[in-house]
Amino acid sequence: MKVSDIFKNGIYKKNAIFIMLLGMCPTLAVTTSLSNAIGMGVSVIAILTMSNILISILRKVIPPAVRIPAFIGIIAALVTVIEMLIHAYIPTLYISLGIYLPLIVVNCIILERAESFASKNKVIHAAFDGLAVGLGFSLALIIIAFFRELFGTGALLGFHILPASTNMLIMILPPGAFLTLGILLGVISHFTNKKKEELENE
Repeated sequence: MKVSDIFKNGIYKKNAIFIMLLGMCPTLAVTTSLSNAIGMGVSVIAILTMSNILISILRKVIPPAVRIPAFIGIIAALVTVIEMLIHAYIPTLYISLGIYLPLIVVNCIILERAESFASKNKVIHAAFDGLAVGLGFSLALIIIAFFRELFGTGALLGFHILPASTNMLIMILPPGAFLTLGILLGVISHFTNKKKEELENE
C-alpha cells in the first residue's frame, strides 16, 4: 500500500465527513467558529494517529473476542490525556468544546479506523492512516466552520470581515449547521458526478 494512496483516501477520496458521512454529531456541534473547529481537528488528529499506532502495535496481542473493548480503552486513555492538556493550557477551548471533547472516545471515525485499518496493518501505515483521516476530518470541520462563522458573525477568528448588517444568526445556530453541510455535500456531489461523466465519455 502506497503512502500517497493512504493520504488521498483519508483527505478527500474517502473523507470521513464529506464522503463517508461519519462523525456528524461533533461536526455539526463544534463548527460554530473556526477556533473550535481547529481545536477539535487537532485533537482528533492526535488521538487518531496515536490510537492507530498503539492498536497496530498490539494487534497480535489483543484477543479477537475483546478487541472492541480494548480499542475503546486505548482511545479513552488517549482522550483523557488530550482533555487534561487542553483543560490545563487552553481552558477557553476546553469550555467551548464542552462534552464533545470527551465524546471523542466513541467517535465512530476513530473506532472505524481502529477496526478496519490499524488492527490489520503495519505500524507505519497505521500512523499515516490516522494522520490522513485526521487531516481530512479537520479540513472538513474548518470548511464548514469558515462559512458558518463568516456569514453568522461577519468575522473570522475575531477579525471582522463583513458588515454587521449582513450577519445571518441562523448560520451559528443548529439549522445553520445542517444548511451549510447540505450545501457543501450538494456541491461535492455535483462535481463528483460531473467528473465521473467526463471519465465515462472519454
